[in-house]
Amino acid sequence: METTGIITDISIDLESSKPKISLLLDTNNKEDIQKLKNEDKLNVEIKKWYKKRSLDANSYCWVLCEKIAQEISKDGTVITKEDVYKEAIKNVGAFVSFIVTEVAFDNFKRVWEKQGLGYQVQETTRKDKCVRVNCYYGSSSYDTKEMSRLIDFIVQECKQLNIETLTPERLSLLKEEWGQVK
Repeated sequence: METTGIITDISIDLESSKPKISLLLDTNNKEDIQKLKNEDKLNVEIKKWYKKRSLDANSYCWVLCEKIAQEISKDGTVITKEDVYKEAIKNVGAFVSFIVTEVAFDNFKRVWEKQGLGYQVQETTRKDKCVRVNCYYGSSSYDTKEMSRLIDFIVQECKQLNIETLTPERLSLLKEEWGQVK
């Protein structure tokens, strides 16, 4: 069960000296709550609530990636919207550099890239049984400035291919929404 709510009380259990937290949940699903109450132990995660971000900017990013892929594929080259997205991430995306041992490289890459499509590992050099890599973050982790840079890059790619895009005003609104509701 996943829901939102507020903490209404915090106290300390006298026997165990552990905190006891009372919650007021935003649900009326008493049946599920009763089932959980009868369990011996639960996995509990309590974190700050946040308004989910607008999917408009993200959706538009994917629409443009699809249009670019279709345009480039007209000459017989097979390219997907995912390929376009990943290339855009490498061109303008945020990354961090690491040095990992050659032995650990494959596992490191697998774990990093498992986080999502935009999360990529790019090998830059090998020396003394070590690999220097740039690890790119996917757009799901981007703030407004980073997402704006990504969309601006993709829009420029569209313009070079004569693909129609939104007006600058509408584009600006999309990018602003990304930061307000993320």
